[in-house]
Amino acid sequence: QVQLVESGGGLVQAGGSLRLSCTASRSIFSIDRMGWYRQAPGKQRELVATMSSGGSTNYGDSVKGRFTISRVNAKNTVYLQMNNLKPEDTAVYYCNAVVITTTSWGQGTQVTVSS
Repeated sequence: QVQLVESGGGLVQAGGSLRLSCTASRSIFSIDRMGWYRQAPGKQRELVATMSSGGSTNYGDSVKGRFTISRVNAKNTVYLQMNNLKPEDTAVYYCNAVVITTTSWGQGTQVTVSS
C-alpha cells in the first residue's frame, strides 16, 4: 500500500481558492493513478479529479473548469487547485492512489466554503 498525507484544507468564502496537496510515501512514477475524491455529509463519495501515470486527467462534471489537478514528480506530490469555490464544494477531500489492483486512501482534509 501507499501512504498518503493530505494538507491544505480550510475555510474559505465563496468565490475563493484553495490548493490541496497529497504526498505519497513512494515515487509517483510507480503509481498507476492518483486523484481526489470528496464526501459531503449524507452523500456518497464522488470523483473530483484523477491523473494517470501518463498524465491523462479526468474531472467530475461539477468541478470542470474550476479545479485543476497537477503533480510534481520530484516531490511525490499531487495537487488540487480549486478556484471559484462554491458552498456545494464543502466536503472532506480524500487523496487516492491506485497501484494495479490496490487502492490506498489518505485520511482526508476538510474544505468548508461559506456563502
